[in-house]
Amino acid sequence: MTGEPNVLSADPEPDDGLGPLASGWPTVVSDFAARNRWRIVAVWVVLLGIGAVSGLTLFGSLQSGGWDVAGSGTVAVRELLSEGLQGRGTTTAALVVHDRENTAAAPAFDQRTREVFDTVLADSRLRAESSFGWSTLSPLNRGTFLGADRATVVTSIGSGLNDDEATKDLPNVQKDLVKRFDSQGLDVALVNVQIFQGAINEEVVISLVRAEAIALPLVALVLLLLFRSVVAALAAMATTLTSVVFALGVLGFIAPHVELSIFVQNIVLMFGLGVGVDYSLIMIKRFKEELAIGRDVRSAVATTLGTSGHTVIASGVTIIVAAAALFVVRLNAIVSLAAGAALVVALSVLISIMLTPVLLHLLGHRINAGRVRLPGGVGGVESATNEELATHRWYRMALAVMRRPVVSLIAGAAVLLALAIPAASMTLSLPDPRILSSSSSIRLGFDHMSDQFGPGVALPIQVVISSQAPLTDPAVAGALTSFVDDVTAIPDVARVNSALTVLRQVSATDPLAALAPAAFDRLPADAKQGVRYFISDDDHHFVVEISGKHDAADRDTHRILELVTQRMGQLPAPLTAEVGGATQRAEDVNRVISDALPLVIGLMLIAVYTVLLLSFRSVFLPLKAIAMNALSVGATFGVLVMIFQYGWGAGPVFDQSGYLVAFVPPLVLAMIVGLSTDYEVFLLSRVREEYRAGSDNELAVARGMARTAPLITGAATLMIVVFAAFGIAGNMLMQQMGIGLAVAVALDATLVRIVIVPAAMKLMGRWNWWPSGARVSGVGTEKGSARATNQ
Repeated sequence: MTGEPNVLSADPEPDDGLGPLASGWPTVVSDFAARNRWRIVAVWVVLLGIGAVSGLTLFGSLQSGGWDVAGSGTVAVRELLSEGLQGRGTTTAALVVHDRENTAAAPAFDQRTREVFDTVLADSRLRAESSFGWSTLSPLNRGTFLGADRATVVTSIGSGLNDDEATKDLPNVQKDLVKRFDSQGLDVALVNVQIFQGAINEEVVISLVRAEAIALPLVALVLLLLFRSVVAALAAMATTLTSVVFALGVLGFIAPHVELSIFVQNIVLMFGLGVGVDYSLIMIKRFKEELAIGRDVRSAVATTLGTSGHTVIASGVTIIVAAAALFVVRLNAIVSLAAGAALVVALSVLISIMLTPVLLHLLGHRINAGRVRLPGGVGGVESATNEELATHRWYRMALAVMRRPVVSLIAGAAVLLALAIPAASMTLSLPDPRILSSSSSIRLGFDHMSDQFGPGVALPIQVVISSQAPLTDPAVAGALTSFVDDVTAIPDVARVNSALTVLRQVSATDPLAALAPAAFDRLPADAKQGVRYFISDDDHHFVVEISGKHDAADRDTHRILELVTQRMGQLPAPLTAEVGGATQRAEDVNRVISDALPLVIGLMLIAVYTVLLLSFRSVFLPLKAIAMNALSVGATFGVLVMIFQYGWGAGPVFDQSGYLVAFVPPLVLAMIVGLSTDYEVFLLSRVREEYRAGSDNELAVARGMARTAPLITGAATLMIVVFAAFGIAGNMLMQQMGIGLAVAVALDATLVRIVIVPAAMKLMGRWNWWPSGARVSGVGTEKGSARATNQ
């Protein structure tokens, strides 16, 4: 035994809440629930009603933004473009009109597009202030705004609506435009970031309804298979839905006063259903087991709280701390989503500890009522005798793994590492119009712009160069001209739009000289419009728009942005420049996440280590859990990259975006850490019970795994059902989140728990329990060894 900790001579340690308790907080809570059951039920019903009413008001108070980084160039550019420019405003939208029946050569084309333009400008909801494009220029000078199919035209409209107003009002304007002009053979769309965000808001509601319609019946069916009791399944559903309603209700009160992301609804429903039903399963299943071995209801509830309640608390605390670690990311969208996840998990824990005991006291033995004879289910293994357990497949599987622990560990880790390889090429970006359904008129407008004018035109890289000196100054003019020429020469740049396009027609050698008042006054009206679209009316801001050959989220577009930024740094004084646009905003978000990630990961690891250290008083088990988490996280991210970035196996179900949405990896990371700890605590609690009762390390692992694997598998199945439902029914963002969590849970409940954990614990031996390796009876005897059991 040289080199192993001395665990044989230690005094038995006090019970820490993992075993049946006759006194302590579980008994206090159980007795309180029993004495006040009807009062608690009355309060529950009242709060449920208040939560439901408040939750119904939530949608109108949520925001689809939250991605702006304070002090970033993106914010600065948006502010600079909001004033003093023709065809731009506080909100700028492109009016896209596609005539399905005519081309520009037909006399009716101009009349039909003009009617659309006039209708839009006359709509008071839009608060149009200025415009520039096809409908404002003379026929000889508007060819730039005619698409390649000669049936699609664009006009830029500056609006006085702020971001929130535009997000809420523009989708309604768009619906009215479709209603009026679609029957006339015209595809009409307003295209900008705000209307895109408004469309996402509407699709979120639709995807939530679809996900619930898929998830709830499947969850009910799985619960019936696991419990084989209608009453038990209904009790689990009641507590689960309560946590969701309470969370939505709390957010309903908060949202009018704090900016919350529109996706917080998805997070609350997804995690509320997944985690809530998991906790309900663990609690109710243990209660049924305690009744089955002859305990009375009071003792069964107290024991359930002392065992499964401990697991729920440990899991919930870990998920909450892991989600709270995301608060260090300086992005409102991520902070609000993390807060939503933490809130619903906290309420799920509270309901499991406070409300579930009330239901259990009310139902008592009736928890088994409504028996359903169905194949499968969870039952018998947890309360089986050791002799019966030795014949179970989970027991035999654990021993088989531990007979070749090195091979099993290497093989399991190799599979996860192989799945993780694609994660090295992960690309993060923000949602783009491809997140919208193909039937969306707004998506159609973006597609028309992309197809007819180029993929990068709808969301170009925008550079605003400012100068205190006049733009007509020879040094300033030369620097601006050189900058435009240099960025035009960057590979994969499709077009560069600036005032030079117009001014060079006036003077090829000194185009900015035309800005001099005397010269500018002599310019044609069309030319003046073109200049003022790119140069502010005070002549201090010069706008350059760079459109790549690919979408805003494409890696090639990000490389263009990098080269543009480098060239901006070479501008001489007194010129200053800011860069914005969708691609730059994605860069801002990625930078903030990358900067915060080390601290986020550190906080999460501390949380996992602390929870497991306090639960098992073992130094090395938490380290093993952290290593398992790292393997699961890497493999999950690799699978997400393969599906959504590479398009492998995406098929018609999933949208191949070419990137992962920026906040998906941090949130998936937080949830994987928490959920993995949930299963870790549940499994190791049973292993430790066996070890303290006298089994050697190998036998304790085999018995603990055999007693918990069916329930862990059942809980994992419920979570996979919920997460996969959101992954299948949701938009691209929810697809990535749902599938990521479903994959993570599947890997954790199978490869990690069945192969890697038993192999690692076999190799660690009694170091698993150091320094508190005490047990109730001796170890190492033939009676307590796995070897004897199999002879």
